[in-house]
Amino acid sequence: MRVIISLVASAVLLAGAAVGGAAAGPVSSAFSGAHSGGAAHPTATGEGGAVATVDRTASRAALRVLRSGGNAVDAAVAGAAVLGVTEPFSCGIGGGGFMVIRPADGSPITTIDHRESAPQAFHPEIFIDPATNAPIPFEELVTSGLGVGVPGTVLGWEEALRRYGTRSLGGLLRPAIEVARRGFRVDAVFAGQTEENLERFRAFTSTRRLFLDDGAAPEVGSNFRNPALARTYRMIARGGSNAFYQGPLAHEIVETVASPPVTPSTDLHVRPGVMTESDLRDYDAPIRYPTAVSYRGYDVYSMGPPSSGGSTVGEALNILEGFDLSSAPRTAALHDYIEASKLSYADRNAYLGDPEYTDVPLEGLLSDDYAATRRSLIGPEALGAPVDPGDPFPFQDDPSGPLRPEVSVAAEGPSTTHLSVSDSHGNVVSYTFTIEQTGGSGMVVPRYGFLLNNELTDFEPEPPHPNAPEAGKRPRSSMSPTIVLKDGRPVVALGSPGGATIITTVLQTLVNYIDFGMSLPEAVAAPRISNLNSPETLAEPEFLKTPAADALEQRGHEFVTLVSLGEPSNDIGAVAAIGFGPAGQVQAVAEPERRGGGTAFVEHPD
Repeated sequence: MRVIISLVASAVLLAGAAVGGAAAGPVSSAFSGAHSGGAAHPTATGEGGAVATVDRTASRAALRVLRSGGNAVDAAVAGAAVLGVTEPFSCGIGGGGFMVIRPADGSPITTIDHRESAPQAFHPEIFIDPATNAPIPFEELVTSGLGVGVPGTVLGWEEALRRYGTRSLGGLLRPAIEVARRGFRVDAVFAGQTEENLERFRAFTSTRRLFLDDGAAPEVGSNFRNPALARTYRMIARGGSNAFYQGPLAHEIVETVASPPVTPSTDLHVRPGVMTESDLRDYDAPIRYPTAVSYRGYDVYSMGPPSSGGSTVGEALNILEGFDLSSAPRTAALHDYIEASKLSYADRNAYLGDPEYTDVPLEGLLSDDYAATRRSLIGPEALGAPVDPGDPFPFQDDPSGPLRPEVSVAAEGPSTTHLSVSDSHGNVVSYTFTIEQTGGSGMVVPRYGFLLNNELTDFEPEPPHPNAPEAGKRPRSSMSPTIVLKDGRPVVALGSPGGATIITTVLQTLVNYIDFGMSLPEAVAAPRISNLNSPETLAEPEFLKTPAADALEQRGHEFVTLVSLGEPSNDIGAVAAIGFGPAGQVQAVAEPERRGGGTAFVEHPD
């Protein structure tokens, strides 16, 4: 059965080869599938550093840093700052993210957690309306001060540069300052995302003033300028993170959260938040260990809790390693991929949360023996979903943890952005950051030119749950910035936006690349399917045209398709990736079409 659902309704559905002598990964010694022309330049092949993002201006800024002698961390920060200007509905300094870094000096892969955190006034019942004794409706939390988490992006950038960078934050913000000051051309994606948010953007005086033209979305082809954000970036360039987390800007963030700047005419019920200036002042960006699994001889590193990305991708890969996907019929391989996604997502929903607040059984979830127990549930027919979580605690060194699986209903917004960057020295960065929903909370900080996140809607609204709200806690995320090595050398770096579908997007791209033998551009462009432990599997329209779709339906799988602005959407995720080949060869790959297409560059193109 095939049905169509809108992107608005999908928010609820979404709850729930060695290098240096032989080719890296399953590709030949010369990369295949390279893009040869066109404005988007989604693929670039050559030597030296490389960058892939969803946006040409951001990719170009990162490339310039590489060509001027900066390293991959420098370039990632410069590119991310530009994305905060050109992709303001997906990311920016009002949000947070996760950065995975592979240092060139051979030291271990590390991760920087600058996920948004809950204010100290939060408690487990904060999303329960006392008037009804029921959870506050999701549509109210999305557009509210109550959904805004303490932003982490600025401190995350500063921490990355302090540990691994070679340039100052102030210098790396200059390209973004110029783009904000001079403006950029409005494309169909920017205009469409504005159109989808018209009611919310019209509800706030500051947002209406910045993003709307007499109450309407800007026209495609017009020039969009953000001088307020240029001034904000200049403040941060001069004062560092202190200029963001203390002083006038911190005060204005708190005022926006506590007293949202609503217009008198709005019908939206906008709830105030409880953030204070001390919440901003006390924010930190901790260094965390990555998740690590071995898959068919590759070492796959990603983000650990509070992200569920690394653990869920890793568990699914461990399950799939017991199947010979490369020689199996495509229908059988895709069936196994869907079922592994269901099973790993069931465990993700039950056990993942902020590790400083809950006992996450990460060792058990990533155990090969535990994967074998989950794999044994997969048969020739589709499992009825939602499937129950397993019990990973016996597979821990300390098996005493309680089995407390809980139903997960938190919905993640589909917006976010990702960039992958490498340099000629061997540093590699995989970086995903976000403001959650497309348009975040809908609230622009007056006079400072950026949207605040609504990340706290990622908490489970009803306790008890490992992901229930608590003071200072970071909500569970699906962001999955990933770096794959073989014999200690990079093979591929990748990640994606897409809310809860980030996990399956990264997983399917890895399966395409490692198991199905696709080139990296083919692996990124291939039609996607995504099951989040639901009776229905999300499918892009292009996938439904394939023979595999009909064959999978015969096995009991049901498909649903997203619709955006009245048209079927092929926008499950938007990968940005870099592949590493022999003798220093690199291939940067962005989406050729999804979300308008991305842009990839290398320092020294073929």
